[in-house]
Amino acid sequence: MQKITPCLWFDTEGEEAAEYYVSVFENSRILEVSRYGPGMHRPEGLALTVEFELNGQRFTALNGGPEFTFDEAVSFQVSCADQAEVDHYWSRLTADGGKESQCGWLKDRWGVSWQIIPEQLASYIGGPDPDGAQRAMQAMLGMRKLDIDAIREAYEGT
Repeated sequence: MQKITPCLWFDTEGEEAAEYYVSVFENSRILEVSRYGPGMHRPEGLALTVEFELNGQRFTALNGGPEFTFDEAVSFQVSCADQAEVDHYWSRLTADGGKESQCGWLKDRWGVSWQIIPEQLASYIGGPDPDGAQRAMQAMLGMRKLDIDAIREAYEGT
């Protein structure tokens, strides 16, 4: 059993967000939905909590009200095997009102922050050639969606 489960606080959009995330990530599913009942402080029938998995990682979406919102202090890193995977997650998570940020960061339409990171990134920005690593870092700092070929070329000085 997973010991730590991220809980994402939404106003009323938790079920919609969970269904969307499940459509973006392979091997994902909705596990359980509990709903507000009569006399509770939110509309009857609205999802109270949605338990879901994204590629085996459990999450909870909670419709708790507008008191709290998301910010960049917490983000989810998505490790990508190649540029095609980077492109897939970037386009899906910025769709319908998502916002691009810098260095592989974005916010989806609900304001949840994601880092879409190619697995090869660390080998360039932390590579054994300090000059190449600096060039790779500078290249990355100028990007929104990360382009692993451009970062590699910067590292190699080509």
